[in-house]
Amino acid sequence: MLSDKKMGLNKFFKIIPAFIVILTFTLNLSVNGQNIDTAAAAAATTTTATTQDTVASAVPVAAPLIDTSVPAAATTEADAPVVDMKPVYMSAAYYTLLFLLGCIFIAIIGKVLRLYELSRGLQGREAHINWNRIQAILFAIILVLSMYGTYWTYDAYSSTVTTEAATVHGEELDFMMWVTIIITTIVFVLTHIALFGFSFKYGGSSTRKAYFYPHNNALERLWTIVPAIVLTTLVVLGFFTWRNITNIPESEQKKALKIEVVGEQFKWNIRYAGEDNQLGQRNFKLTSANNNLGIDFTDVKSWDDKLGGEIVLPVNRAVRVQIGAKDVLHSFYIPHFRVQLNAVPGMPTYFQFTPRFTTAQMREKLNKPTFDYVLLCAKICGAGHYNMQTKVTVVSQQEYEVWLSNQQLYYNDDVKRELQQAEQKKAAESKTMALNN
Repeated sequence: MLSDKKMGLNKFFKIIPAFIVILTFTLNLSVNGQNIDTAAAAAATTTTATTQDTVASAVPVAAPLIDTSVPAAATTEADAPVVDMKPVYMSAAYYTLLFLLGCIFIAIIGKVLRLYELSRGLQGREAHINWNRIQAILFAIILVLSMYGTYWTYDAYSSTVTTEAATVHGEELDFMMWVTIIITTIVFVLTHIALFGFSFKYGGSSTRKAYFYPHNNALERLWTIVPAIVLTTLVVLGFFTWRNITNIPESEQKKALKIEVVGEQFKWNIRYAGEDNQLGQRNFKLTSANNNLGIDFTDVKSWDDKLGGEIVLPVNRAVRVQIGAKDVLHSFYIPHFRVQLNAVPGMPTYFQFTPRFTTAQMREKLNKPTFDYVLLCAKICGAGHYNMQTKVTVVSQQEYEVWLSNQQLYYNDDVKRELQQAEQKKAAESKTMALNN
């Protein structure tokens, strides 16, 4: 049996040099390839310049009547061709090769130590390597690294992932999220300390026998009741939070600003209610070139509805959005507003929220002068899904009123002309039918 293991080790050590040669050759090839490309680019630039100089000196050119020549500037380092000198350590292949080399190095060390143990066994001597202790120490190292990695992740990315909510209801959702993060982080830290700590403290030993612990009622009640209480608390908190967000009293619904957002491949159509703050009815059968949303203009409430090229909202005023879709499933999603609701064809959905920061205020908070709220589609709706982006701007009430007054009516002259033609055609058909009868 020992001879078979020795033969296996010999085969392993014969393969290792080949692996190292291949990896080293690949790494050198990538480095040399970059150097060759850089040298070729520089040589091409130099050759072009030389060729131009040669042609210019070989072909005589008649002197112009007016001297328009400009004195040549002195050649400096800034005039030299700019060549992309991307370091090799910035490529993914470099780190992949390093990882593979690291794995092979660890495997070699392990096999060498194993060979050392086998050789001592063949000599009738006891091995001095305590693998159980080594693994226990590795568990302790992994515990420390994982805890530090968790801390670093929270410290580095918490400010980018958890930006301040720009709506009133968003504060409630953020509170729920932070409660969940705190609870799960505590559980994560405690369970990993217990898992890796026990593995370190109670590593395998030839002088100690493991204790078989078959049952403990108190422990089972503890790990059943405590998670049940925590999960029930989170579920109840989420239920009441969602109920407060979605079940808006009818009186508040009437006061809210009414807009409609309809998704189609691959854009958002925006309609604002007019002075009556009521949106006219829609009928997909009425969709035409001049009536993209199929608005029923026999409904008087639709006559003052306005077309919006973007979404502009007043700050600190409730906004009730009627969400729909013309073709496939879309999703109305504004990340900083904590708003996300599906846009379903043939079934209007609603979401009401109140912006609490203008765009200018949010730019100051985030220290980003070019920041803008954006409406996205959170459902993959086709090849142009990425194009479904619409700017959302939050301004003061006065600025909003000025902006809205400059928007075009849906019920414009083209629509009126189309409706008149449809009525005339319908009247002519009725007259023809009456004459035939």
